[in-house]
Amino acid sequence: MLPFLLPILSSLASSGLNTLVGAISAKGKELVEDKLGIKIPDDASHLTPELLSQLKIKEMEHESDLLAMAVEKKKLEIESERIEADRDKAASEAVTSRWTADMNSDSYWSKNIRPFTLIFILSVYTVFGLMSAAGWVVNETYVTLLGQWGMIIMSAYFVGRTVEKIKGVEQ
Repeated sequence: MLPFLLPILSSLASSGLNTLVGAISAKGKELVEDKLGIKIPDDASHLTPELLSQLKIKEMEHESDLLAMAVEKKKLEIESERIEADRDKAASEAVTSRWTADMNSDSYWSKNIRPFTLIFILSVYTVFGLMSAAGWVVNETYVTLLGQWGMIIMSAYFVGRTVEKIKGVEQ
């Protein structure tokens, strides 16, 4: 929805023309104007009581069409959310399968890279903390970055290990 429509949509909604607002949000002002056969002003200050009455009548006359426009938009939004959820699920399953393959590998490094990375990040973070406690200046950017990496790695490691254990993959 375009930001310049917000004032007019707000005025229409406060006047009880919610079906009209939903259709404009879904399909655009011009399409709704064509459907209703009435011009909706761009400026909310031009909404006179007479025009609001005419819009209410047109909204009632074309209620099913206006609702269909809003429903169509909602269906597209729901489908988009479902596709995104499927994509996220597939990505998560791909990561889990890579980790499972790592654990089934005979390579020492593939099995232990995650714990070693976690230990390294926590060690460096601890060293930075000790340096700060001793009065040595540590660039705040590095501390923040290591903290964020640590959170990501710990989350991935512990969630990943939980998933692996649930699936029965052990070292």
